[in-house]
This record gives sequence, structure tokens and C-alpha cells, in this order.
Amino acid sequence: MKSRAFLEELITKTSEELNVELVNAKKELFNLRFQNATNQLDNTARIKEVRKNIARIQTIITQKATV
Repeated sequence: MKSRAFLEELITKTSEELNVELVNAKKELFNLRFQNATNQLDNTARIKEVRKNIARIQTIITQKATV
């Protein structure tokens, strides 16, 4: 259910807001990978969740560009 709400939130955003969201998600993914490499990350499932969120954001950006 969480991903559905996140997706609906993304659809209402503008292209610029989506690009900012994408940059923030990529930064978060980098930080999570760094923490994982240094064994400081407790919730490793968060990496997978952020990767899927990045894919969702990119999909919405592509859909808005073609319309």
C-alpha cells in the first residue's frame, strides 16, 4: 500500500520536482551502499526499496515526457 501512495504522489508532481526527487533518491542510495560496505547498515532491505523508487520516478518522468 505504501508504494501505491508514493506512486500517486509522484504522478501529481511536476517534471522539475521529479528530477529533484530522483537526485535525492540517488544520493540516498549512494549513502546506503556506502553504509553497507562499511557494515554500518542495519536495514539492508532499504537498498532494494530505494532502487525500486528510483525506477518508479524514472518511469513517471518518461511517461510525462512522451505525453
